[in-house]
Amino acid sequence: MSVIRARFQKDWPGFSLAADLALPSRGVTALFGPSGSGKTTLLRCMAGLEVDPNGYFCFNNEVWQDGRTWLPTHKRPLGYVFQEASLFSHLSVLDNLRYGQRRMSGTAQIDLQQAIDLLGIKPLLARHTSSLSGGEKQRVAIARALAVSPKILLMDEPLAALDLARKQEVLPYLERLRDELDIPIIYVSHSADEVARLADHLVVMDQGTVVASGPLQETLARVDLPIRLGEDVAVVLHTVVAERDTQWHLARLDFAGGHVWVPDSGAAIGHTVRVRVLARDITLTTDLPEQQSALNSLLGQVDMIMPDVHPGLLLVRVLVGPTAFIARITKRSAAALAVEPKSRVWLQIKSVALAN
Repeated sequence: MSVIRARFQKDWPGFSLAADLALPSRGVTALFGPSGSGKTTLLRCMAGLEVDPNGYFCFNNEVWQDGRTWLPTHKRPLGYVFQEASLFSHLSVLDNLRYGQRRMSGTAQIDLQQAIDLLGIKPLLARHTSSLSGGEKQRVAIARALAVSPKILLMDEPLAALDLARKQEVLPYLERLRDELDIPIIYVSHSADEVARLADHLVVMDQGTVVASGPLQETLARVDLPIRLGEDVAVVLHTVVAERDTQWHLARLDFAGGHVWVPDSGAAIGHTVRVRVLARDITLTTDLPEQQSALNSLLGQVDMIMPDVHPGLLLVRVLVGPTAFIARITKRSAAALAVEPKSRVWLQIKSVALAN
């Protein structure tokens, strides 16, 4: 697979950025980390909005900048979506989109009508942007970024300015972009829910440096460098809806190695669903009691054990088939259960959260 290469090293007063990345040129790459970790700065370097004279950016063998070459932002075939929609309030939605088209050069990779359809904004085209809701404005801003027919889409926390209801309104459209566009998306966020729902590849940043980078599922399953995706360490599973229990309003989700039951969300049989399982929601036992309340019990093999932040706790990675889970247990429990690599354990999962 062709890759995106990004290498930047730059100092500002009180902050330094050091990143050297090889990213996939398909799907959504999330730049994730706390506020001030350098996510937006890295994105702006990729766009040429921050000038790093010694920086390097190469997209599918096209060098946009190195020690000798520098393409200014307006000559880079990219779309950029800011936190605020920043639309022209005196223009209609359609005229805002046409304004974006003026930057297009060469053969169109994304048809304007395709952008309109992907974002579901056809009913809005004649309206002035001043009359739109926050969610509608952001969908128009994304469509305008696509109107330039970019080779890559850069998104800087596009949902940060929206309330929860508006975020839930826009997220399905972002999933459509991921699934239907043949261009990569670099997506800045500090929202665990957005990352779990949208990302294919994860880059974790802290204090200006990259601390982890890799496919989402594999990167979250690391216990040597545990990543708190929100309130706790968690894994994300890619599952398929396999069965529906109408009596109890449950759905069975199959993954490589097993299955879990979750409250029925109405997703169709065969539909792909992402779920997030927190380390704190997993209990380990060596024998499964006959009477037990956990809906989801899975037999697995301990793969790796690492110390947690607290000296009395451990993180245990357990493989169920090829799929990794992470459990947090006390050292006392680990000793009582004789938990060690290669040992077989039952995972009792108290809660499974749908990521979409």
